Amino acid sequence: MFTGLIQRIGTVKRVSRGAGLVLEIAADAPWERPLEPGESVAVNGVCLTAVKCDGSRFTADVLRETESRTGLADLVPGAKVNLERALRAGDAMGGHIVQGHVDARGTIVERRPKGRDFQLVVRCGRVLAAESVLKGSVAIDGVSLTISGLGDDWLAVDLIPTTAAETTLGTRRPGDMVNLEGDVLGKYAARREEASGITEEKLREAGFIN
Repeated sequence: MFTGLIQRIGTVKRVSRGAGLVLEIAADAPWERPLEPGESVAVNGVCLTAVKCDGSRFTADVLRETESRTGLADLVPGAKVNLERALRAGDAMGGHIVQGHVDARGTIVERRPKGRDFQLVVRCGRVLAAESVLKGSVAIDGVSLTISGLGDDWLAVDLIPTTAAETTLGTRRPGDMVNLEGDVLGKYAARREEASGITEEKLREAGFIN
């Protein structure tokens, strides 16, 4: 499990596409404690297992299924990625619960300046939009963010200067693809609504909500 609070920006050092996709990544600064083989690391929001570790570097195998559902297959040497190690018992819980299981790939359609901050508008598809709520959470390339705008197939998030500087999202532009993971609580709520047949519209018609 992760929190969506990025700990390091990493650089892709090697991409192997033999029998399967293998990534070698180096963190931009040493870790407080060494990475260990078998440890989980979120790379742009995708939970991977560190196979070999050498200082700030590690290699990870990428499943075919993961390749098809995320943007990891598009990475090339020199690409920058967001890194977060798995949460340990006793660690501070910031951000929100992030599983490292990408739900969809989204496309940035607009970048709007808002004073020192800026807003990203992301086309996310109808399923993820339906499972999201305003002021709820979403992970974009592994970064925990609050939803500030929502439509039928898009969502928007606002970024402060610190988030822009300490993650790869500061360099994202319209047309860029990103990994998206919806809030797990929203997924369960949507599933329960589907199973029970109780919808927000029906509750409103019955007078339970305005």
